[in-house]
Amino acid sequence: MNASEHFTGERFLPGVAGEIAYEHCHRYAFARRFVTGARVLDAACGEGYGAALLAGVAASVVGVDIEPKVVAAATQRYAAYGNVRFETSSVTKLPLDDASVDAIVSFETIEHIGADEQRAMLAEFARVLAPRGRVILSSPNRVEYSDARGYANPFHVKELDRAELASLLDAYFPQAQWFCQRRYLGSAIWRETPGDTFEAIAGSPASVERAQTPPGMYFVVVAARTQDAIGDAPALSLYADLDDSEWRRVDFEAREVLRLDALARERDDALRAQMQYAAELKAMVEYRDGVIATREREANELRHRQAELDDALAQAAAERDRLNGHIAGQERLIAYRESVHWWCTLPLVRARRFWQRVRSP
Repeated sequence: MNASEHFTGERFLPGVAGEIAYEHCHRYAFARRFVTGARVLDAACGEGYGAALLAGVAASVVGVDIEPKVVAAATQRYAAYGNVRFETSSVTKLPLDDASVDAIVSFETIEHIGADEQRAMLAEFARVLAPRGRVILSSPNRVEYSDARGYANPFHVKELDRAELASLLDAYFPQAQWFCQRRYLGSAIWRETPGDTFEAIAGSPASVERAQTPPGMYFVVVAARTQDAIGDAPALSLYADLDDSEWRRVDFEAREVLRLDALARERDDALRAQMQYAAELKAMVEYRDGVIATREREANELRHRQAELDDALAQAAAERDRLNGHIAGQERLIAYRESVHWWCTLPLVRARRFWQRVRSP
């Protein structure tokens, strides 16, 4: 994939790994047996890699796409292919003469346009296709692709189920051979000498039985006007990329899962240690808070006792001052009575008291 190209999911680009690479490349590899020596139209060719693959066995290939920049890039990228050309065009109005191609390949196109345009596209296919030509077309099975997964592809305008796709094709190509495509993970055993027969089995350690074919995620249809124009195809087609990149990706992801699992265990161990440390800190804090609370209670009691002591001391000081005052008065009185003046005035004081008693009634 070029640095200037960005994979959005609308069209497949070489260099994008994963399930989408297997799906798209397998369709073109499967179609090659139907276009050997033929004049081929790759409708909605996108980046052009599929047209280039078909050119390896076809007499000529014209790829059309609605995006001028994509067409210009494909023209430059595959300029060395002498039997391939690219043109900017809508699939509903092809720049080709009537009956000018022997085979039309259109993968994952029909769901990107509305119902009226779908019929217009098939009408154009019928116009440019030779009488004994064939159409190899794919379309996502809406029941499995979207409904079963609760998924909505933002680039799909109108997806079809099998009956809807068959109804559209029947109007122009009444003969069809249907295939289903779905990525499969299992074990393959094959003989070294080529053969056309195959078996599909499913089982467990307890039992083995004939495998039920799964519902197709995509339909691949070879359609034509007559039965003999359809051609022959194997009952089963398997595809793997030359570099086994998908298996390497799966192995890498398995190793990554193990690595992340080890990291998760380390994290859990560290977390448990931290939780234990936090529990110890919590216990220490609770102990500290208990000590502080005890100290505060004792301090409050001491302050209360100090207040009582202060009150008692104040009362004692007041009593002391009162007694000191009384003693000082007594001392002055005693000192006075010990003086000459007191003894001189004492007879007079006694006479006055006596006189007061005499006068009292």
